Parts: sequence; C-alpha cells; structure tokens
Amino acid sequence: MSLRARIGAVAGLAVAGVVIAIAVASYVADRSELRGQVDRSLRDVARGFATRRLAPPLPGGPRPGPVRRPPHDGDGVPPKVAPGRFGGPSGYVQIVEPNGTVRRPPDESRALPVDNATRKLARNGGPPFFRDATVDGIHLRVFATTDADGGAVQVARPLTEVDRSLDRLLVVLIVVGLGGIAVAAILGMLVARAALAPVSRFTRRTEALTADPDPSHRLEVRGRDELARLAGSFNATLDALERSVQAQRHLVADASHELRTPIATLRANIQTLEQADRLSPEDREGLRADIIEELDSLTALVADVVELARGAGTPAMADDVALDQIVESALHSARRRAPAVRFTQKLEPTLVTASPEQVERAVTNLLDNAIKWSPPDGEIEVTLREGVLSVRDQGPGFKDRDLPHVFDRFYRADDARRQPGSGLGLAIVRQAVEAHGGHAEAANDPRGGARLEVSFGRPTP
Repeated sequence: MSLRARIGAVAGLAVAGVVIAIAVASYVADRSELRGQVDRSLRDVARGFATRRLAPPLPGGPRPGPVRRPPHDGDGVPPKVAPGRFGGPSGYVQIVEPNGTVRRPPDESRALPVDNATRKLARNGGPPFFRDATVDGIHLRVFATTDADGGAVQVARPLTEVDRSLDRLLVVLIVVGLGGIAVAAILGMLVARAALAPVSRFTRRTEALTADPDPSHRLEVRGRDELARLAGSFNATLDALERSVQAQRHLVADASHELRTPIATLRANIQTLEQADRLSPEDREGLRADIIEELDSLTALVADVVELARGAGTPAMADDVALDQIVESALHSARRRAPAVRFTQKLEPTLVTASPEQVERAVTNLLDNAIKWSPPDGEIEVTLREGVLSVRDQGPGFKDRDLPHVFDRFYRADDARRQPGSGLGLAIVRQAVEAHGGHAEAANDPRGGARLEVSFGRPTP
C-alpha cells in the first residue's frame, strides 16, 4: 500500500469514526428521550391509582397519615379514572393483590404478565421499577409501584410508536453514516493527494537526479514547512557531495600532474641505464642513486595521495591517547633525522580522543616541515599547552600571498619548488585535525620564522 493510500485510509477512518460516534450518540439520546417520555406518562397514570408516601413529620408535630387513592369500583378500578384499553396509548392499568390475584378493567380479557418481582412488590412493598414486556406481539413498557391499600399497581403503554420512530431514525442514521463514510474516504484521498503533492515532486526530482547523477543539480525550495526544510537539507547534502567530487577530481588531477615528474625521471634514468656499458662506474653509481631517490620520492607521494584520499571522516579507531607522549616520540625520531637542528620542547600532559596513527602522522609532518625550512644550526620550538600544539622554526617564514594556501593540497610556494616534497604534508595535517574536530593555523612568528598551530579537538579532562 502506498503512502498516499495509507494517509487517505487513516483520514477516512478517522472521519468515519467520528460519523459513527455521532450517529450512535444521536440514536442513544433520542431513544433515551422517547422512552423517558413514556416512563413519565406511566408515572403520571400510576399516581391516580397508588398513594405516595408523605414526608417524615417535623420535630414535635403530628405525624401525617397517608393520602389514600379514590375507592375502587366493583372491578377494583377507581371510578374517577377511566382506564385505557390494553395496548392503547393512554395506558393500561391492572392491580395485583398481595395474594397474587390480578384485577383488570371491565371487559378486558388480556392481562399483563406478573413476574416474581411484581408479586414480591405486592406482598412486601418496595421501590417502583420499569421493565419491558411483549404480550400478543405488542411491545409494552410496564411500570410497577405499590398500592396504598396493599398490593401493587401495574401500568403499561405500548412502545409501538417509539419503536417505529427509532427504526426510522436508525435507517436515516445508517444511510447518513454510510454516506458520511463514503464522503470521508473520498475526502481522505483528496487530502492525501494534496498533502503529498510536494512529496511527489520531491520524489520525481530525486529520481531525475538518480538517473542523471550530476551533483550540480538542486531541488526547488518552496515555503518554510517541513518539506522545504527537507529540500534544503537535501540541497546541503548535494553541496557537500559536489565539493567532495570536485576535491576528488582536483586530487586526481594534481596527483597525476605530480606523478609525471618522478615517472618521467625514472623512465629517462632507466633508459640511460640500458646503456650502462658506455658509462663510467661513477656515472652508473650516481644513476642508481638517482633512481632509488626518485623511487623513494614516488613512494612517499603515493602514500600521501592515499592518505588524502581517505577523506576527513570521523576516525574509526579513535581512543583516548596521550598527545604529549606522541609528540615526545615524534621529536625523538626527528632528532635522529636532523642531528644538526636543535629542538626545544615544553609539553603539558594532554589527553585527547583521537586516532593515534593520524595524530602521529600529522605531528611528524609538522616537524618535517620545520626541519626542511630550518637552517643547519637553527632551533625548532615545540610547545603543547591547553591542547594546542605549536611548532616554530627559524626559517624565512611565509609570504603574505602564501599564508591562505599553506594547508592546500599540492600547493607549493615559489621558494618551496626547489625543496624536496610534493606539497601534501601540511594538507594531511589539516585533514587529520579536521577529522578530530580541531583546527590548523599558520602564521609568521614576530621573532622570525614560521609558526604552525594545530589542535585535535577538546582535551579530555
């Protein structure tokens, strides 16, 4: 079942439930009113044949006696009250004596059924009551009450007109109810169609995007309702997807460009090596060294490209790591790689939730960048305070036009083109810190040289 059919069915059932509830309530209210009128008329008729008990006497006053009904005629019926015929609308009356004898109006052969409750009322008295009875196919409403001279009085009226009225009302309510349910179903489908029209447009648009996967396409946003917010969120997703696709395309294009140089150099060296018999031993050794160097450079470049291709998603193996210990270990390795450079450090114990491998790679790249730009007798200051790692070298620093692009992929300043490397080291640093919710900044230190600052998210207390 489609969403439109489900919404239409739910709306139709809701309206149908309301229609049915109103119909039932109307029937019950009318039935109660019509039968209540019959019950009140039966009480009025019964007052002419039975006496109501008086209220209790006031303190100190005489005790009032009962008010008796008019005397009976020979048939046991008050002469001043004309009894109705059995089944007549004015009400039929009969008297049940304490011994169970039934006295009926003159010339009346039919009688009301006397049950055990009526006999008990005639013998012992008690509260009056109503009941339904059927005599000779006539549906009657019977009221029984005590008689002042003893016994009980039964008054009955037919419910024929009431039943007919209720039957007609029931037919009308059924017809109206069925019509209301049909109208509710139609309106439910119309409401569902109108409500889901924007969803249908949204679905068609997304299907078109699926058939033509161009991330530059966008959905039209109308209004400020939930569907508009959904379309806006979808457009934001497409924006991120387009940026990711563009970044991947740029990465591939830049990587292919950077790979051309070492591959071309290797090709030339290998071709030269084919004529090694014409070279002197010194030239052959230098050629082999060049090939190994280019292979190392190519291996590092491929490793950097693979690292960047992983993206800046949330680290899968994040754990609580001691950032100061990772920096200390990276400094120990850096001192072996650059024995001529002096390192000073001020490291605070810092615990962060991060991937140890990514953090170690980022810290190593920061130190390698500082080593590359430091003079042989230069000094590199490494500071870790309040979760921020700062690395300062004593090199030439950054030019103003290069500062916005320090962490870009494959970006190399004019002075850096003579240096080894592919321009991916600091891009890997930024990707690592962004994956952990941190930041990376580059600036020129007032004392000279460049200063790079990174954080790997909020330190763990």
